[in-house]
Amino acid sequence: MDPQHWLDRWDNGQIGFHQGHVNTHLETFWSGSGIAPGCRVFVPLCGKSLDMLWLRAQGHEVLGIEISPKAVSDFFEEHGLEPSVSRDATFERWQSDGLTLLVGDFFDLRAADLQGVGAVYDRASLIALPPSMRSTYARHMAHIKPPGATTLLISVEYPQAEMNGPPFSVEETEVRALYEPAYRVECLADIDALPDNPRFQQRGLSRLHEKVYRLRAP
Repeated sequence: MDPQHWLDRWDNGQIGFHQGHVNTHLETFWSGSGIAPGCRVFVPLCGKSLDMLWLRAQGHEVLGIEISPKAVSDFFEEHGLEPSVSRDATFERWQSDGLTLLVGDFFDLRAADLQGVGAVYDRASLIALPPSMRSTYARHMAHIKPPGATTLLISVEYPQAEMNGPPFSVEETEVRALYEPAYRVECLADIDALPDNPRFQQRGLSRLHEKVYRLRAP
């Protein structure tokens, strides 16, 4: 998917994927995921997610990556945060009170950029990518992520023929194909989410499940 697609969506305000509340699965499953208290957490394709503020409130330092400068600037402005902004050869870096957001392409990240990361939170990254990009994404994440870091991954499943993504349907069989055997993949929850998502009902979906996974070193 062309990065310009996401730049245009943010610039045009087409951000239905943005949640105006903290994700309930994050609140429910984070503390029991075996993630070290106070560790540094990486949030790929972070947008202006409120989940980052929740993670920070739990004592975590947060590192995010986002392609859209508007999403990053909106995040700090909407929450009254005054960031320091610096640039290097690859990324623009916005920082304030334990929150660091990098403006740039996820695929430009290197292992050194994730130094000290102890956990990954992926709510809207894998499901934002079409099938042709997901294996590349998973391989790159495995390459840059510290080996001991645990991932909390949230995916959605629905009949793909009934709706064009994003978000794309990513079945459990694909999650396991992408991440096993490099990780131990555990499905922590399978939630019937259609009753609570009228906008997806209006788009014609007959089924929508949200699944929560924990990915750990084997």
